[in-house]
Amino acid sequence: MKLRNVLIVVKDIDKSRDFYHNLFGLEMVLDNDGNMILTEGLVLQDAKIWSGFLGREIISENNSCELYFEEADIEGFVEKLEKYYPKVRYVNRLMTHSWGQKVVRFYDPDGNLIEVGTPMNE
Repeated sequence: MKLRNVLIVVKDIDKSRDFYHNLFGLEMVLDNDGNMILTEGLVLQDAKIWSGFLGREIISENNSCELYFEEADIEGFVEKLEKYYPKVRYVNRLMTHSWGQKVVRFYDPDGNLIEVGTPMNE
């Protein structure tokens, strides 16, 4: 068995595609009318389709999972984030953990939690 994708629910798929392209360089691989696959295995799905499948309310900012990215130039990333999305909602601004890793956490336009951290030496 192999994990193929991670799907997140979005209200405006074009706005979300731009968000993930502008900040993370993700490109569209396939657009299936409300179900869009981006590079790195991220899938954007229109909220109307998702709620139709589940028959339940979508809870934004539920804080039960996050998308995690690594970036060596995290200060440069934060500058880009604030330039493109000055009204971004932070969970925590750029900080340094006790083990030395720098991280920033924030929500995408639909309340999906994102963490960007500096790479950890393995």
